[in-house]
Amino acid sequence: MPTVVMIPTARPTFAVEAASARAESARALLTDLGAHVVGPSSLVMTPGDVAAAAKFLDPSADLVVNVCASFSDAGPALQLYGESSQPVLLWAFREPGPVGDRLWLNSLCGANLFGHALVRQGGSVRLLYGNPDERHVRESLEDALLGRLPEPPALVSREGDRAPVSEVQPALEAMRGRRMGLVGEAPPGFTPSEYDGHLLSRVLGLEIEQLSVEDTFIRVAEVTERDREAELSGAVIQRPTLGRLSSEHLGRFAAVTSALRDWAADERLIGLAVRCWPEFPTELGVCPCSSLSRLADEGMPTACERDVYGTATMLLLEALGAGPTYLVDTVDLDAGQNLVRLWHCGSAATQLAADGENATQSVHCNRKIGVTGDFPLKTGAVILARLTEDSEAGHLRLLLASGESVPEANRFQGNTAAVHLDVDAEAFVQALVTGGFPHHTVLAWTDVRPQLRTAADLLGIPVVEW
Repeated sequence: MPTVVMIPTARPTFAVEAASARAESARALLTDLGAHVVGPSSLVMTPGDVAAAAKFLDPSADLVVNVCASFSDAGPALQLYGESSQPVLLWAFREPGPVGDRLWLNSLCGANLFGHALVRQGGSVRLLYGNPDERHVRESLEDALLGRLPEPPALVSREGDRAPVSEVQPALEAMRGRRMGLVGEAPPGFTPSEYDGHLLSRVLGLEIEQLSVEDTFIRVAEVTERDREAELSGAVIQRPTLGRLSSEHLGRFAAVTSALRDWAADERLIGLAVRCWPEFPTELGVCPCSSLSRLADEGMPTACERDVYGTATMLLLEALGAGPTYLVDTVDLDAGQNLVRLWHCGSAATQLAADGENATQSVHCNRKIGVTGDFPLKTGAVILARLTEDSEAGHLRLLLASGESVPEANRFQGNTAAVHLDVDAEAFVQALVTGGFPHHTVLAWTDVRPQLRTAADLLGIPVVEW
């Protein structure tokens, strides 16, 4: 009888009852397949839970399964498996909630974040995506219990068209010496939000101006009532649905927007990466999503979760002519339609809305405070791009893919795009996780892949293209 260590990780801000039910079904399936399952009987959500779960780890176990019952940061992954040489099977579930509701689990994104952290650390992961009652899940686990883990997809580099050097070189030179603003440190357990400032400066010539969360809040408090009213007046004209929200939500939104805009102007910044939680909602009582959206509509690339390389990707795309872009999570896979759903919780520029006149402003999907966008993203040909670290080479690498954003109701509260990929969507998602790529990619509606390939050549950056 094979021994399986199964650890179900989750976060209490998601649908814990649904996550727990899925985890119990996962354990039951493994048992039904003849495994001796050891591990915590309840969801692992606190530091104490992680410490207790670690006691079940055994190098002699036949299989280690981390059930991503809901999203979790990568802290538990590194504490549990960071020193292990044994591959970890990351099991992610499909989203159970109704159309238009929040992400109940965000399980796939959690597996993506775990994969990035562990592969960057030198570990190895595999991805199983699907619910316990699906036939392919059962068959995959049968193979895994026999020692047959799936091989990760090969990371390919395609020889696509390239733009002339004379077109790309001036854009790269124009970026050198420009400044990006960071608010706060990387959120705990968000390994893609960590960065190497020397590498960023050497490769792209971007410099960093950093402001602590505390100093940001001081700037927010110093925004005058007159400036709040002026900002809110302009915002409501652009986004009429703001008028449906309470004055308390709106006043804080206006103050955050004004403070960030003024700081960016004072420091001559060309992009912002903001640590948007936990302090903004827990201490200031506001989610800065719509503030980032407002600045994005004004031409300032903005990224949440203080994702520096994500912001650098947006700036590179903008320099090469991509226009407005959006930082997204890959949260859903429909292999039958060869479709992925790309989402974030509401900081998209309203000009990226499928219907700009109805770019609804609302409260945050999990926090239930203002202000965030709640609208589907526009349709048409799209590309996905992401600069990230190349741990083995001590350099950067570039991920590229393309597809078609198709009409669909906003699947998840926030901003969602349903994208038919031009390549095998399942293989792409598998590669994201097993290849150690971040959970954030950048979505653009102008195809600048020829320019990006040339830029990568000039900068000495390897390209992984799907």
